[in-house]
Amino acid sequence: MGMSQNQCTIRPLVAALAFHQVFEGMGLGGCIAQAEFKTGTVAYMCFMFSATTPMGIVLGMVVFAVTGYGDSSPNALIMEGLLGSMSSGILIYMAMVDLIALDFFNNKLMASQTWLKKASFIALALGSTSMSILALWA
Repeated sequence: MGMSQNQCTIRPLVAALAFHQVFEGMGLGGCIAQAEFKTGTVAYMCFMFSATTPMGIVLGMVVFAVTGYGDSSPNALIMEGLLGSMSSGILIYMAMVDLIALDFFNNKLMASQTWLKKASFIALALGSTSMSILALWA
């Protein structure tokens, strides 16, 4: 977002970023509340969560200013592809290993109800498919 100069690109990114940050913050807040960390640790985590997105935007603006980033140059497209693939890889890892695996394998209800496990796997596959289809327009 910090590297784009097109207002038509920035406006939807701001809306998507705000939407995602709200729900990620709610999920992270729930995890932090369940973990019962000390007040200082909770304050540090909240600060880091709220500071990393603006730091990424500022970093994008700095890269733009230093490199003279152009939307159509091959180097810019390679940089954008590399950064996008790294961030999506991190998100996929976090979702599959840290979040979904716990729900699927450490849940007593899920272990006792085979239909629930099958329905959950189908819902996971449908959700992943729909997000992949939505990514075509992103």
